[in-house]
Amino acid sequence: MALVRKFERLDTERTQLQDEVEAKYAVFERDGRGFVQINTYGRADRKLPGKLSQTIQLDREGAEALVAILKKAFALS
Repeated sequence: MALVRKFERLDTERTQLQDEVEAKYAVFERDGRGFVQINTYGRADRKLPGKLSQTIQLDREGAEALVAILKKAFALS
């Protein structure tokens, strides 16, 4: 599990499109602070399909950083 507050651009020439997996999200509060949690689950061909694979949590700072990246990457307004 990881709480992400900042993102650093990764400049790489080697990129690979990953397999599609299921993702679920939750919105919650702790100590008056809001969070979004995104869970991803294993591919169907894995030894334990559907098992929780990764968890990423964003607080407001992390969410604002990610929104800025997405707006720029996809020319969103």
